[in-house]
Amino acid sequence: MRVNPVKPARPVNSASLSIVRLAGFTGFTGLAYLARRMIINPEEEIQTYSDGGARGNPGPAATGSVLKQGDEVLWELGEYIGETTNNQAEYRALIKALEQAKAMGAKKLHCFLDSELLVKQLKREYRVKEPTLQVLYLKAYNLAQQFSTVSFTHIRREYNKHADRLVNEALDKQEEML
Repeated sequence: MRVNPVKPARPVNSASLSIVRLAGFTGFTGLAYLARRMIINPEEEIQTYSDGGARGNPGPAATGSVLKQGDEVLWELGEYIGETTNNQAEYRALIKALEQAKAMGAKKLHCFLDSELLVKQLKREYRVKEPTLQVLYLKAYNLAQQFSTVSFTHIRREYNKHADRLVNEALDKQEEML
């Protein structure tokens, strides 16, 4: 088996700072492409856990996304995304998870979110009225259609601690840099 060398991460400014943890690797966004090289069984379901949060609404915001297969964490990302609303951060976290699952070759997804609003919108039980959310909804919905099966489940916050921790770590790190 041939292994390609890892390219060094390029410097990032504070507005795009994100921490990626991938099967024992930790680094900046430039290392995210490593996840595409991971070997997963595309026929097995991947679980995504995502969370977004803003301190103030709108306010400084971050996303947290986790991909798991069984009990194994395949990929996680906590990313500061600038000033935005809580619901926009929630959608952006889900979009990151969907994009990464697609890049890793997943076919079956079960997405867990602690935002009941997003789950009901994605299941088409609620309409998306706010124009900015409509754009994010369409992006998430279109990404979801690229998997053979996808489901969205609302979970209580205490069952989404991993993604929530990533959000808070990204926000705390951003505050330290100011």
